Amino acid sequence: MEARTRTMRPRARRHDPSGRPGRFVSACGQGTVEGGQSLVEFSLVLMPLFFIVLGIIQFGFIFNTYVTMTNAAREGARTGTIYVYDQTLSKDQNDAARNAAIKTAVLASMNLLSKTSPEFSTGATWTTSGGGLTFTNGDLVVAYVVPASITDSDPRTGEQVTVTANYHQDLIIPLVANLLPRDANGRLGLSGAVTMVIN
Repeated sequence: MEARTRTMRPRARRHDPSGRPGRFVSACGQGTVEGGQSLVEFSLVLMPLFFIVLGIIQFGFIFNTYVTMTNAAREGARTGTIYVYDQTLSKDQNDAARNAAIKTAVLASMNLLSKTSPEFSTGATWTTSGGGLTFTNGDLVVAYVVPASITDSDPRTGEQVTVTANYHQDLIIPLVANLLPRDANGRLGLSGAVTMVIN
């Protein structure tokens, strides 16, 4: 019996019957070669995905600032409500002492946020407006309201105190910053305001 020798030839490749360019299948119909399609798809998805990630980071900073300033204003208002009136001082002196305590509480509650200009500025002096019921110190405003059912008194018992703290948030992501409202210095204004009744 004669031994038959068989030579192996490489399998031919033919075009895909679907007619899609850049795609070939082997003669036996197994395996595909996609010529750069995945790379093109990845590059098209990468930029929108990158923009979304940057937006999440920036809005995370904004949300953190908003929550922190609201908590700081709440602590300031609470401090104003529990201030113990000093009968040896005048009403104006007690208002100044109460406002100073509110300012200290707000600054202490701002945690890692900047407590200096231009993000948040306060000074040593207060300006008065609204008939002596609104006190402003830079970005901190303390306002007193006398309800119709309450008679104005020196200790301000039963009156409402509103603490407003205005923070100027830096926008660190340029692409996102163009979509948000900004002040003249390119910062986003965020405010925390809380009203409580003085005990």
